[in-house]
Amino acid sequence: MNNLDFNLQPEILENEIIKLIPLHEDHFAALYEVASDPLIWDQHPNKDRYQKDVFKTFFETAITSNGAFLILDQKTNEVIGATRFYDYNPEKSNVGIGYTFIGRKFWGGPYNQSTKKLLIDYAFQNVDAILFHVGAENFRSQKAVLKLGAVKINEITFPINDGILHFEYELKKQ
Repeated sequence: MNNLDFNLQPEILENEIIKLIPLHEDHFAALYEVASDPLIWDQHPNKDRYQKDVFKTFFETAITSNGAFLILDQKTNEVIGATRFYDYNPEKSNVGIGYTFIGRKFWGGPYNQSTKKLLIDYAFQNVDAILFHVGAENFRSQKAVLKLGAVKINEITFPINDGILHFEYELKKQ
């Protein structure tokens, strides 16, 4: 499949548990309220992302990516976190899903899996494979990606993350 018209940021994706809406500048305060918890970033390569200036850079990059979403609780409209599509490659028919974080009060429930399922189902209308890049020490995210059926295919370092080792996982369309 080679779809050059893949819209990385549709207006809304939703199911009975969550709603994904395109991330906008005016979401910063509510999203930072969630992101300011240091424990969210404990296993993450960027452990200081709970700091406002560090998070601001992350947020601005998400906005300019044109593939980022605010994650909302479907029933309460409460901000849960954020996620995004990245590195769309039409030639290889793949796209990355990542930069996802959710507030601790939503850990262990259906929220992360529901978020990923919406993104995966949408992406598989346009690509044949999805990539996930997870920090080598981010055991929670590694487990979550494996639960989705993804397979570890590579170990790589990203210069933008100070050369920190990441595992690359791939989920292929059935």
